[in-house]
Amino acid sequence: MSGSPSEYVITRPMRELPERMRPREIIERVGVQHAPDEALVAVLLRSGARGLNVMHLAESLLAHYGSLTNIAKAPAAELSQFHGLGPVKSQVLLAGLELGRRLTEEATPHQPRIRTPSEAAELLRETSRTLDGEVFWVLNLDSHNRLKGKPVDVTRGLLDASLVHPREVFRHAIRTSSAAVILAHNHPSGDPSPSAEDIRITRQVVAAGWIVDIPVLDHVVIGHGTGRNGFDFCSMREAGVVQFDKGKK
Repeated sequence: MSGSPSEYVITRPMRELPERMRPREIIERVGVQHAPDEALVAVLLRSGARGLNVMHLAESLLAHYGSLTNIAKAPAAELSQFHGLGPVKSQVLLAGLELGRRLTEEATPHQPRIRTPSEAAELLRETSRTLDGEVFWVLNLDSHNRLKGKPVDVTRGLLDASLVHPREVFRHAIRTSSAAVILAHNHPSGDPSPSAEDIRITRQVVAAGWIVDIPVLDHVVIGHGTGRNGFDFCSMREAGVVQFDKGKK
């Protein structure tokens, strides 16, 4: 027999499973809000594969990737190679997870007030969770610290002073007559501690903000684990690594 023992998986067909164990029946019984992840994934997939019913396919997928977030981050080409998926099911699954992310984004108030580093991190946490590379955002605020529009995606890729130019940082802020800005970017490594380059870029942008009279209130670095400060984000203002207030030492 070809293949490794780990590939030898036989499960009962869905029609032979007790009704209480079938995904649609589970959702009908407990409600979609309380259904386990594997039941929701199984409904999206609709069918299993030879020797693998859809419920066990969903469980196998979650066990392999460890979480819904990791599945959402996986390339479609990689997912399609998973036993029992293929291109169509992979596309349906990723579309369902993306809809969930957009729903979270829509639930954010149109003009939330950003008064703390924690609120800035919360605004971008869901978006940053599935990113493989660094993204630099600018949060444009009015005089009451309300967000003016969506966070502006300035650049993607490893942060470098040649890419994060103050002109691009303040372009939208000037156009929308913003009173202040907050900078933010993610660390895909998970550690939100700012690098020496992060600090250098921030100092450059802060100095430019003094010139155009649009103060930079903070630069928040978002990770996806616990950093040295015990949180999954780091405020450069709170950390004291950059001087944000003009004239203060």
